[in-house]
Amino acid sequence: MRVPRRMLAALLVLAAVPAAASCSTAARGDDARPGDEPPVALAPYQRLLPAPVSARAQGPGYAFGPGTVIRTGPTGDEEVRKVGELLAEQLRGPSGLPLPVVDGAQGDGIRLRIDGAYGGADDAAGEEGYRLESGPGGVTLTARTPAGLFHAGQTLRQLLPVSGPGTVPGGTVTDAPRFAYRGAMVDVARHFFTVEQVKRYVDQLAQYKVNTLHLHLTDDQGWRIAIDSWPRLAEYGGGSEVGGGPGGHWTKDEYRDLVAYASERYVDVVPEIDMPGHVNAAQAAYAELNCDGKARERYTGIKVGFSSLCVGQERTYAFIDQVLGELAELTPGKYLHIGGDEAHSTPAADYAAFMDRAQAVVAKHGKTVVAWHQLATARPAPGAVLQYWGHDRTAAAEKAAVAAAAKAGSPVILSPADRLYLDMKYDKDTKPGLAWAGYVPVRRAYDWDPGAYLPGLPESAVLGVEAPLWTETIATRGDWELMAFPRVLGLAELGWSPAATHDWTSYRGRLAAQGPRLDAQDITYLRTPEVPWQ
Repeated sequence: MRVPRRMLAALLVLAAVPAAASCSTAARGDDARPGDEPPVALAPYQRLLPAPVSARAQGPGYAFGPGTVIRTGPTGDEEVRKVGELLAEQLRGPSGLPLPVVDGAQGDGIRLRIDGAYGGADDAAGEEGYRLESGPGGVTLTARTPAGLFHAGQTLRQLLPVSGPGTVPGGTVTDAPRFAYRGAMVDVARHFFTVEQVKRYVDQLAQYKVNTLHLHLTDDQGWRIAIDSWPRLAEYGGGSEVGGGPGGHWTKDEYRDLVAYASERYVDVVPEIDMPGHVNAAQAAYAELNCDGKARERYTGIKVGFSSLCVGQERTYAFIDQVLGELAELTPGKYLHIGGDEAHSTPAADYAAFMDRAQAVVAKHGKTVVAWHQLATARPAPGAVLQYWGHDRTAAAEKAAVAAAAKAGSPVILSPADRLYLDMKYDKDTKPGLAWAGYVPVRRAYDWDPGAYLPGLPESAVLGVEAPLWTETIATRGDWELMAFPRVLGLAELGWSPAATHDWTSYRGRLAAQGPRLDAQDITYLRTPEVPWQ
């Protein structure tokens, strides 16, 4: 839910607290680019990331210490209680405090409050908005939904010290997201990663209000999810990866566990089964998926565009019906992603016919289609979501096709490769990653406007933004995190914060303030000289 512009004009008071002082040259180092403003020491409410709609420091704060309790309100709402328990868990480790969670709204402490009328008649807060108020008597988090309370709790975490007890500064934050969809994608097909590693990423993303995890589960190099009706997909098709490693796959129970874990953090999972291309792992597992009836060899390289399902064969459609049906049953969210990119071995007419039938299968199983933006060259189903992954050099006609599909009713997720592809190298010295879309330093990843990015695509047609992490060159947790951080924090701000707050100088200072938190969480990140790290 986007915040109406008339509300932004009334709420935007981010500069309410003056900066304390300019950083010294020594603190700044020689990092600044020509033309950058010198970084300044930021007061607590100015350090928040993503930048909120409104943040105002006022009066004395709340002493967060041994006597602090978390109160989940008078309603006895089980979901609110779970939000409180999770917040307590997130705060106990860094603070060392017991933080009991109790029912009831009376008394000091951290109070979680659901207010069905919050946001007003014009729904300014939406499903995820919240208000945080801090004073000597405690901190009150108010929202219309538990999701809003969860986001308020993540803001509270940033107002507390990185470790130990301390003071929540007095003041008020009023906040709501700009875009409904704020996503990150993980490719577990090129290199296999465990559910536990993906859970770690969910925690890292959710604290910055990213609310969608897109899982690229299948590709030429590996099939990563168990399918009962086609067991060799995982058993054999999952046994390879780029470089010749052993690969692996998730059981259905592991997938369910990940989906539930993400849901508790208000992150929706969008699974992707890529088709009609990127299917060599499936065709290696089952000869019948090939037009010539011959199984393919496993593939461990990184070329694309050479595989295609047999579009003219009815068995192909039984396959996608059963696979997508089982995945839909496992996935409570509204979306199923069916890929559709780089189908270079599928003739255009066959591609359009195939995507017609694949989209119908998704609808049959009660889900909404998401596909890469090449679907715009075929016939997008009503309401199908297009994910744009082009870049500055993408042909104007291709961009125009996306804008035309959006005008006809297809929402668009923006994932421009030369802005948000996290596998693109920062610069020539970055060891992992690729550079086919160019280098993507931190400023380039942040400094653009999704609402005015594609010609002919109005902000009202933009569902949100997503940062994909492709893993052709990424096989370890360290490389994953190095490529994602700190750029994924820019994605979080682009998706959440009002356009009026967008400013590189302000952002680089707030990003620098996140450094100690990333360090405390043992997150590997690039200490780029673009940012005046503390």
